[in-house]
Order: sequence, then structure tokens, then C-alpha cells
Amino acid sequence: MLVYEAKLEGQNEQYERLDEAIRTARFVRNSCLRYWMDNRGIGRYELSAYCAVLAKEYEWADKLNSMARQASAERAWSAIARFNDNCKKGKPGKKGFPRFKKHQTHGSVEYKTTGWGLSEDRRYITFSDGFKAGTFKMWGTRDLHFYERNQIKRVRVVRRADGYYVQFCINQQRIEKREPTNSTIGLDVGLTHFYTDDKGNTTENPRHLRKSEKALKRLQRKLSRKKKGSANRTKARNKLGRKHLKVSRQRKDFAVKLARCVVKSHDLVAYEDLQVRNMVKNRHLSKSISDAAWTQFREWVEYFGKVFGVATVAVPPQYTSQNCSNCGKVVKKALSVRTHVCSHCGHTQDRDHNAARNILEIGLRTVGHTGTLNVSGDIDLCVGEATPPRKLSHGKRKSKS
Repeated sequence: MLVYEAKLEGQNEQYERLDEAIRTARFVRNSCLRYWMDNRGIGRYELSAYCAVLAKEYEWADKLNSMARQASAERAWSAIARFNDNCKKGKPGKKGFPRFKKHQTHGSVEYKTTGWGLSEDRRYITFSDGFKAGTFKMWGTRDLHFYERNQIKRVRVVRRADGYYVQFCINQQRIEKREPTNSTIGLDVGLTHFYTDDKGNTTENPRHLRKSEKALKRLQRKLSRKKKGSANRTKARNKLGRKHLKVSRQRKDFAVKLARCVVKSHDLVAYEDLQVRNMVKNRHLSKSISDAAWTQFREWVEYFGKVFGVATVAVPPQYTSQNCSNCGKVVKKALSVRTHVCSHCGHTQDRDHNAARNILEIGLRTVGHTGTLNVSGDIDLCVGEATPPRKLSHGKRKSKS
């Protein structure tokens, strides 16, 4: 499944109607969740049928496309199924009990195959449900020309701090060709350097949030001085939201480009299977760990591993820093000790470099044993046609102020 995104350009009245659709979708999702709480034991089909009851009971809920109401019910059931699955597996700690969605700057409404239409040149989209948002111009992608109308299975309207976007979920498998490089790599992520590989090469940690903290604090102070409910407070909140959105986009852009480069340049990528959720409980390092976005980087490495047919191996992190990569003996050291000095063989090396070598060694020994470690990708997957390259748009974009 491919997802293409474009920015919507329209009038303020059209944006208000999109807001109504997003608000209605949130109401349907929360109502389905409440219906499940009052009637434990019901399934996804009962929630889907409950959408028709809501449409009859509330006239404004009937304006939302019927498939969009079903998609909102599916979102509620997704949260319920995840909670039930965590309970069955006996997951320690909180099980993720479903919660009601509140009004936020960001929000979305999802359509399936009806309620929207594309123009012949694939540059305009029209929403034809009861809210009658009308026609919007799309900025940002021309890749829709390569796909048929029936390949688009979902259309999602997303509201962000800088405007409204439309996402197209296309039923198409992405497989790209690459030439084998006969090269492997082991990655040890960190905070001083984003990662260190088994050859000793390092990539600097960009620290996007740290670099933007001064501007974020200034905008937060301005927001706190505005009167609640005023138009100036809304503008200040929008500016703060756009700044946070920029930081998140910088972080994602760095993770995507770096992951693609790493995967495309090697035939096997081994990395640590870190439990970041537990690591951020350290109040001294939580902000730095979150800013590094190790989990996001790992997800993109695994994604591009499947796209390019490269094996990606998640290695257990236990003793990767303590074991000597030269003789294999355990050399215990605190987190503050950044140099590995083996008392058995005398091997001296940077701590992260030593860990990266151990990670690669374990990854090479466990390739193919998918039952014990998380291994994704396959060297034989490099077949099929490549996805058409993304075409950039140089037009002027209009955002909602």
C-alpha cells in the first residue's frame, strides 16, 4: 500500500466545512467507543451497524458519507482490538485502554471509495458528501497519474497546524531494483553520535528539538500572555503549532534520507532492538532520546529493507557494549565510560564502535533464523518494476492562516 500526500488549497468557507466533517468523524468514533463500553463483548460488525443508528438519531451526523462513518467505527475497533490483544498477551504495565479523542489542532476524516472525486488532470479533488466542501486544488504531487481510479482505496483529509492535506492510499506494492554491494553494516545508535557503524564511521546527531528550543520557548511565552478565547491566542497557538510541526518534519526527513542511504548501500543491516519506551523513563535523558527518534529511524530502515530487498536484523542489545569484539570476554563498564579497554586481550576501542562490531557479528550469525530475531527483507526480493519517481511541484502554496 502506497500513500501519496498533497496540500489542499481552497476558501475559508471550505475549510470550515472540512472542520465539520472532521468533528463529525470524531463524534462517530467516540460514540462507537462509548457503545462498546456499555455493551462489552460486541464486535466490529456491531460497531459498523451502530453507525446507521447514529445517522438516524443525529441529522448532522447523516451528512457524513456512510463509508466515512464506517471508517471512524473501524478506528474505534482498532483501539479496542489492540487493547484486547495486549490483555491476552499479558503485556506488563498499562494495556492501552481505548480513550476518547478530544478536539486538537490536528485531526482527520477518512473516506473509502465514495464521497470524493478527482478531476481528469488529477490536480483537483471534490468532496461530495453532505457537508459539500466543494473542489480543492492539490499541491505537492503528480504521481496520481500513474494509477487508476479503482486503485485508490482510501482518501484521508488531515488537518495540521499549517493547513489541510489529503492522503491517497493506493493498492500498489512498491519494489525497487538495486545492485548488490557485497557489504554489511552494524549500527549502534547513541546520543553523542546518531549512530556508529562497525567500521568506526559516525553520523552526527542533528538535535532538531534542541536547536529550536529557544524559539519554541519564546512562542510559548507569547501564547501564555494572550487572553483565553481571543483571536490573538488562536494566532499564537497556530504559530507555536507550526514551529512544532517543522521540528517533527525535520526529524522525519533526516530519518527517511539516512535510512534509505544505509539500506541501499548494504546487503545486510544489523541494529539494536532497543526498548525506547522504557528508556525514556529516565528523566535525565528522555528529551534527548525522544529528539533522536531512534524508533522512527528503525521503522524506515525496516520499510526500505522490504522495498529494496535488503535483510534487516534486530539484535538483542544485551551485552553488546560490555563484550569485547576482539576476544568476546565480558568487560563491565558504566555508561559514562566511553572507551572500551579489554583487560584480557588489551584491545582498546571506542565504546560505540565496539558495540557496532558485536551487533554486526550477531546479525551475521542469526540471518535466516526468523523465529528468534526480528528479520525483515529478503535478498531475493529485488524483482519487479520500480515505483515512478516523485515529481516536485514548484508552484506557490497557500496555507490557512
